[in-house]
Amino acid sequence: MPRQLSQPTTSSPQKTKPREPVAAGERDAAVNRAAGHNYFLLDKFEAGIALRGTEVKSIREGKANLKDAYGIIKDGEAYLLNAHIGPYSHGNSSNHDSLRTRKLLLHRGELQKLMGKTQLKGLTLIPTRLYFRHGRVKCELAVAKGKQDWDKRETERRREDEREARAAIVRAQHK
Repeated sequence: MPRQLSQPTTSSPQKTKPREPVAAGERDAAVNRAAGHNYFLLDKFEAGIALRGTEVKSIREGKANLKDAYGIIKDGEAYLLNAHIGPYSHGNSSNHDSLRTRKLLLHRGELQKLMGKTQLKGLTLIPTRLYFRHGRVKCELAVAKGKQDWDKRETERRREDEREARAAIVRAQHK
């Protein structure tokens, strides 16, 4: 016969402080907004990054910048170059180097696809965003083709036309 408890059980109190949106994966840690302006983004891949502890903490603080970053594939491995992750504010003398080369973690099949695509003339790997997924930092890589100046002007012209059309529709609805 099971023993009966004399006192009712109570569950432990819930956490009152919500998690930081970046750390919870609700918001991107870093976004490369210039990538869409300077490149045609063709295919996107998700890759893990081999990071040090102070780098992860620094990314949680929002000190990552992907503006000049790019990816390369060398000796069958992918690397992220020129991604700036600022020093951790509470770090000590063994803090990380902010512009070091970081290894990207991809499956072998994804690496072979990327190798085949980047060997074509004019295609490169551009990181578009850093974000957290299940507590791990992920990098979204895009296979990209560089835009010429006239491509950039055409894109801006098209965006301006769409903006004006939406404004005209809103004005017509309010009359």
